[in-house]
Amino acid sequence: MKNTDFHLNFNLFFDGLGLQRQYTDRSEPMELSSLMGTGRVQRYVPRHDMNIVVSEMTFQREVDISLNTGMPMIELHYCSQGTRQFSADGEEYHFAPGMISLQLIRETKVRFEFEEEQPYQMLGIGIPVSTFHHFLEGADGSRLVDFNKLLGQRNYRVFQERIDPASSMTIMRLIQALQQKGISNLELECSVLELLSSSFQSLLIERKTSNLSNSDIDKIKRAREIILEWMADPPTLIELSRMIGLNDYKLKVGFKEMYGTTVFGYLREKRLEKALLLLQEGNMNVYETSLAVGYSNPSHFAQAFRVKYGVTPGSLARRSSIQLPNSLS
Repeated sequence: MKNTDFHLNFNLFFDGLGLQRQYTDRSEPMELSSLMGTGRVQRYVPRHDMNIVVSEMTFQREVDISLNTGMPMIELHYCSQGTRQFSADGEEYHFAPGMISLQLIRETKVRFEFEEEQPYQMLGIGIPVSTFHHFLEGADGSRLVDFNKLLGQRNYRVFQERIDPASSMTIMRLIQALQQKGISNLELECSVLELLSSSFQSLLIERKTSNLSNSDIDKIKRAREIILEWMADPPTLIELSRMIGLNDYKLKVGFKEMYGTTVFGYLREKRLEKALLLLQEGNMNVYETSLAVGYSNPSHFAQAFRVKYGVTPGSLARRSSIQLPNSLS
């Protein structure tokens, strides 16, 4: 088998849905049969070792698809709408809206379950193991992360976390460009590589931090989720440490070790990323945006925004004509 036969896994899924596909490894749209429901699946193959699938579907009955994966692969899955059940290697998993799921898959039996009259909006990015290893190879030739070591004796493993604002913005821009059919393979690959890089860093590389236990890593990740959820009114460092059950010193040191910056330095960056997203959506003015991301002083917000993006929030709001799609937003 060729390494690029990882496309077979996607084809088995498409066939299970009864989609009428023409190709095995090329870009094409596929409409869901009226007997199954409504919607479509669009596959994009910008290069031989990359498979991108955008799905918008609603089933008129419960759908259950079982198949045996034909080739080891890695899939990055973003869910915007619709919780679905998934089982692999005898274990059950849930894929919920607002979550990133990084899946490592060997040849194994998997099962997909979709509910009746539940709209689903999903983005999937698949690559073969050799490409995964290439992306995670150090400049000196060393391998930062190994597929087989991550899996061990298992045939399936998933890492999950909430979609961060920067990735959400990248996804929405990507979907918009795809819908307008105005994106080149180069632009498509760049967006996908940005998403892969972010998820690999957050879900795999940061977990390798040697000075922190797995429990500490999970607590620090929870601290990150809390400050993003409470961005407009975040807890103090002491309050945050109590909320996650970790002393403030270990939180400060561990957070810097995992994310390369302080807790509130990280929050400041994410506030500005969220502000950029809100301004591009066009539903808030500058003052409302500054309050939404936690700036009580619009002047301080404008200054920080201009330093980061080289433009004032006011000028961006006035000239931005971007209308982000509902898909995966």
